[in-house]
Amino acid sequence: MDHFDSLVAQAASLVWGPWLVALLFGTHLYLTVRTGFVQRHLVYAIKLSLSKDRDSPGDVSPFGALTTALAATIGTGNIYGVAGAILIGGPGAVLWMWLTGIFGIATKYSEALLSVKYRVTNTQGEMSGGPMFVLEKALKARWAGLVFAAFTAVAAFGIGNMVQANAISEMIVAKKDLLPFVVEDHILKLCIGILLCGITAVVILGGIKSIARACTLLVPFMALLYILGCLVMIFLNWSAVPAAIALIVESAFTGHAAVGGFIGAGIAETMRYGIARGLFSNESGMGSAPIVAAAARTKDPVHQALVSGTGTFWDTVVVCALTGIVLVSSGDWQGADMTKATFCDAAFHRIGFLGDFILIAGLLTFVFSTILGWSYYGEKAVEYLVGIRVIPFYRIAWVAAVFVGCVWKSDAVWNLSDAMNGLMAIPNLVALLLLGGIIASETNRHFSNRTDDKK
Repeated sequence: MDHFDSLVAQAASLVWGPWLVALLFGTHLYLTVRTGFVQRHLVYAIKLSLSKDRDSPGDVSPFGALTTALAATIGTGNIYGVAGAILIGGPGAVLWMWLTGIFGIATKYSEALLSVKYRVTNTQGEMSGGPMFVLEKALKARWAGLVFAAFTAVAAFGIGNMVQANAISEMIVAKKDLLPFVVEDHILKLCIGILLCGITAVVILGGIKSIARACTLLVPFMALLYILGCLVMIFLNWSAVPAAIALIVESAFTGHAAVGGFIGAGIAETMRYGIARGLFSNESGMGSAPIVAAAARTKDPVHQALVSGTGTFWDTVVVCALTGIVLVSSGDWQGADMTKATFCDAAFHRIGFLGDFILIAGLLTFVFSTILGWSYYGEKAVEYLVGIRVIPFYRIAWVAAVFVGCVWKSDAVWNLSDAMNGLMAIPNLVALLLLGGIIASETNRHFSNRTDDKK
């Protein structure tokens, strides 16, 4: 098993090498140009995310689609992912992560636009869309759509389910001293698994409308709680914040020399890990979020595309940036033998119980929401592969996998899912690059016809 785990880890490392990072960030830049820097319409896009259009075709509101996508996107990467980037690439990685969010808005916008434009109605009258349909209908490459769907289905059960459930289980076990009773680790994991299975089943067995309703309630609450918590921590540690921000900007372009327990990082390493973690966090270019964007009630693909783009803004430009400032200003990244978990624990514990609460509550809600959001991605991928008749069995399997994830840990599952997640991006990015003309045309059409607030 150790040999298998090692092979899977090597495969994941190969997939997420510099070539994929360069391809993703290059696509961000290309689409930013082709869309006329669509990021400048962010305020308009946020307004659209709060609008309703009940007469348009679709299954959920634009805000419901956005919160479902954010549920899957905002996860451990927004906390542990940022910590990992800093520990390997230094404080400057935070700036490169932030820049992937800025430019990634254009990619998230573009993939959502295509998914809404080429969506279809299935036999139950529900919307189905995503990169698989774009590849099939726009590029006449059904085989590529099947490849994308297969990668998505595998990644969903791993990174969107079992590893997330395990993160919840391991986190609670690690903090069990806070519980008012004594319990063995394996018994506690069984109890967590049963409880989490029940909650997950209640939500996902009702389909996309049930998932969207849950995410509409959960995501704004969890994001606001975490953002406010980070702002409180920044305020309480304000004397160290200006120097931390200056260090982030300076070391982003110079790298950072060894200091304390930090082994040092050159500019190439700082860029690589900052960009890679940013891309992993916001998923722009991976093709996951457009699957739920296609379910939104809208008549204009550009409308939902703009709404989807705000997801990257909230996820990376806001949440990851705040996490980065909190972690760098703590100074704990210089400690010897730091891991992502111990780094975060040390940084947030600096303000005592409040910091512990912010970290635990953030991780628990972020991880559970990821399970909900990814369940829909995997469902639509399986539907594309074998048809709608298997969906009830898929949902049961999803709930069962949550339990397995709570009681069993395997690094191979994480690494295999990581590799599949990266491989999802390849056919999606090819489609985005080849269909750049259509993206530009739809964008120009929409903004040339706007009369409400042209910019």
